[in-house]
Amino acid sequence: MDTVFEGEIRYRQYLSSQGDPLSALPVWAQQPEWLTHCYRNMVLARTMDNKAVALQRTGQLGTYASLLGIEGIDVPLGLLMHPEDVLIPYYRNHACQMLRGMPMEEILLYWGGDERGNAAEQQGEDFPNSVPIATQSMHACGVATALKIRNEKRVAVTLCGDGATSKGDFLEGLNVAGAWQLPVVFIVNNNQWAISVPRALQSGAPTLAQKAIGAGIRGEQVDGNDAIAMREAIEIALERAREGKGPSLIEAISYRLSDHTTADDATRYRSNDELKKAWEHEPVKRLRTFLHKQGWWDETQETIWQDEVNSMVQSAVERYLATPPQPVESLFDYLYAELPEQLREQREWAMVKAMKGGTHHES
Repeated sequence: MDTVFEGEIRYRQYLSSQGDPLSALPVWAQQPEWLTHCYRNMVLARTMDNKAVALQRTGQLGTYASLLGIEGIDVPLGLLMHPEDVLIPYYRNHACQMLRGMPMEEILLYWGGDERGNAAEQQGEDFPNSVPIATQSMHACGVATALKIRNEKRVAVTLCGDGATSKGDFLEGLNVAGAWQLPVVFIVNNNQWAISVPRALQSGAPTLAQKAIGAGIRGEQVDGNDAIAMREAIEIALERAREGKGPSLIEAISYRLSDHTTADDATRYRSNDELKKAWEHEPVKRLRTFLHKQGWWDETQETIWQDEVNSMVQSAVERYLATPPQPVESLFDYLYAELPEQLREQREWAMVKAMKGGTHHES
């Protein structure tokens, strides 16, 4: 019997969990500039995330999906994408959105239930958060198709969790991306849990990256807690797509250090021992340890930066909380090009009630 195909999935990692190089580092990683910049933004993302959870717990924010544990994925991506590229995110990519220009208060506005946070001017052509699972994979292929037809050297980048790779939308996206050789990069945040379903029960495939093989596209697995490995993988994938060499799939191995959202209680389905072990590999401490060992970062710099990011985040929170609520008629104003008669009547009734103090809305 002849063998008609053989494939492999490579695993990319440079730093151990203790922040020690495992092999020769890329030339750019032998200098402090990019890595310290990356670390500072990872700290900023985590600080903002912690504050968002606190706001939700005190009734000042709606249900929120934490990014805790994926800073090593989102921050390198946000730093590497070109301004003209298009981000098609899912609901956990706040750090990348922030680095793409979204003000923190706009991100909080979205999670506070205000749709204006879904249409910030700084969002540009980037898509809003996708809450339905995996649908953004197909949207990214639509964007990438337009970029290819226009012969533009731009890339569509979409992210999803490991659970999304079990959905038909994701597999259809991979298939069309491979068939049409689209300028799109798929990044799977394999954080080991699709809400309460562990990775081991989701797919019989040894890796999620190998799903790229069936679509005829390039795939690799990367240590998502290693910012150096993530930069290398993302940079290669973006450049290939930009130069017309086709799509890529990156499976970034991480761990969801938070509940699925603030509406979840992960203690019901995963053990504290598992979570404690995962904290030993987390990305922020790993990069900080590496920087310390290289002499590129110290406790004085850490203290100064922590004070600075706390101030930045607090200022953003104050702007968010000070944002006046939308007028009640905005509930009707963006539904139809021409509002039906019955909704016009309801709109007028709502406005009268609001003027009389009959409705109460909070930001």
